[in-house]
Amino acid sequence: MLRFRSLGSGSTGNAALVEATSAGRTSRLLVDCGFGLKQLDLRLAKAGLAASDIDAIFITHEHGDHIGCAHALSRRERIPVWMSEGTWLATGARDFEGRLHLARDDAAFEVGDLSVQPFTVPHDAREPLQLRCSDGARTLGVLTDLGHATAHVLARLSGVHALLLEFNHDSELLANSSYPPFLKLRVGGRHGHLSNTAAAEIARAVHHDGLRHVVAAHLSEQNNRPEIVRRLMAEALGAHEAEMLTASALDGSPWLDV
Repeated sequence: MLRFRSLGSGSTGNAALVEATSAGRTSRLLVDCGFGLKQLDLRLAKAGLAASDIDAIFITHEHGDHIGCAHALSRRERIPVWMSEGTWLATGARDFEGRLHLARDDAAFEVGDLSVQPFTVPHDAREPLQLRCSDGARTLGVLTDLGHATAHVLARLSGVHALLLEFNHDSELLANSSYPPFLKLRVGGRHGHLSNTAAAEIARAVHHDGLRHVVAAHLSEQNNRPEIVRRLMAEALGAHEAEMLTASALDGSPWLDV
């Protein structure tokens, strides 16, 4: 069985859990940990877990709202950490005391019964990666922090049964926001963050009868509205707005079976 849960998603911090259970054994991957240790412990407890239950950490890129307490958590709990070489170098090539594993595009690795396939995305980081995770029967795609979807990205999301997908900003709200011009260009650029319409197009492109869940993530508190996101998701997926899920910065999402 494969399931996942966002622990919180937004500019103040991002973390998600992916869990595979087979023959009484459960394997857990923490994707990003962009919070302080105390806050992460509280969010894990809300999910019914402790940090000691995590088998591995995957860091998508070096921005603070994603890497957060990764080094401190790994050191405290002696958890192995996966990230790209570019991400590791961008964070100062810190010593993980032998627990660091370098990830790269399309080089799958195993965390217990969970198969993890990283893939590259266009984002303003040194070597950002996102993920395709599978227990052998079901597959989850994790796609946040990118400016646009390349053919490579769409290929890696083909056939997923669930998707945690960035819906960062409404283009009109961003254009009329108080952000300085350089930040508007960065966020809305091809190596920035997905607009709602761009994310909806990705959802539409990968939609198939077996796609069970799409959870909108990384919504901008200033430049987006959950109701806008739910409407566009529903249109893209041919579903009702009331069925659409968004991961909040405060509460993330509930556990969802894939």
